[in-house]
Amino acid sequence: MKLISWNVNGLRACVEKGFMDYFKKADADVFCIQETKLQEGQIELRPEGYRQYWNYAEKKGYSGTALFTKEEPVSVTYGIGVEEHDHEGRVITAEYGSFYVVTCYTPNSQDGLARLDYRMRWEDAFLAYLKGLEASKPVVFCGDLNVAHREIDLKNPKTNRNNAGFTDQEREKFSRLLGAGFIDTYRYFYPEKEGAYSWWSYRFRAREKNAGWRIDYFCVSESLKDRLLGAAIHSEVYGSDHCPVELDLRQS
Repeated sequence: MKLISWNVNGLRACVEKGFMDYFKKADADVFCIQETKLQEGQIELRPEGYRQYWNYAEKKGYSGTALFTKEEPVSVTYGIGVEEHDHEGRVITAEYGSFYVVTCYTPNSQDGLARLDYRMRWEDAFLAYLKGLEASKPVVFCGDLNVAHREIDLKNPKTNRNNAGFTDQEREKFSRLLGAGFIDTYRYFYPEKEGAYSWWSYRFRAREKNAGWRIDYFCVSESLKDRLLGAAIHSEVYGSDHCPVELDLRQS
């Protein structure tokens, strides 16, 4: 089973840069996207063989997630069931026979860490949500989690220390999530690989120089470890300031 996740940083713009060409080539069983920046009716995508689910932010041109799937899910839910966190279209959960797939666009702490306190509340609520799902079946969750976990996960850790996405608080929350029984699948396969990034600033020719951050993830419940077949970061794919990431799972 092939799963893809991609922060498209505005789906309409990404479509103009070849999104559907990559979508068709990838031929994923589940294709999750974040930061669609859409409202309902602003785009018409009908990829053959897929069902599609959308969660829109109330604020126009902001946030938003979508999930495309070949197999019809048992159920689909939107948000995490917490009023404070469910206005920005950040989460979709698709339930399948033996696990859940969750696509997530984690809030950015923003310049000056203006939203760090909110981000901390989000982290606690999201982990509680994942553990609630896990009480009934294993979880695969993916998306732009807006944190580089370790120094190996960004090009310039020293100069970015305590910037949004690399604060001690955000990194600690991700460590806590992994400690709660989840696996960072890319690091499972490539524990010490350097230069593996999924986001690059549009400034200073950062992508050309590979001065990036790894902030896009697939994580899974530890009980799925024996089904992990591979993970990849597709840095060759353009169209956004992020690139797609992939997880391959053995069918049960």
